[in-house]
Amino acid sequence: MKYSNLQQYFERNFSVDAIRKYKPASEAYRMVAAELGVQTHQLRMIAAHAWDVGGAMRAGCAAAFIARSGKALFPLFPKPDILGKDLSEVSEAILKAEIVPAR
Repeated sequence: MKYSNLQQYFERNFSVDAIRKYKPASEAYRMVAAELGVQTHQLRMIAAHAWDVGGAMRAGCAAAFIARSGKALFPLFPKPDILGKDLSEVSEAILKAEIVPAR
């Protein structure tokens, strides 16, 4: 995050260094849920790496896959409910799927 120029857009970030288990281990996703005080089903992993998406879903999280050129889902992992070609497309799909219009 430090070198990506994206840190300003995030309140927090998490590292597997705290638990010494790497994704797609379920402990990585459960650690984030615990740190945020939520259940894993309340989290959504957004990634262009199949192991991140698959690991998150196996841990009980929702997921969105950014299908950049050359990236593909692993056939043995469940398929996420959100797929898109870039972050913009994925974020629009998440907003449509998760935001309930006001009545």
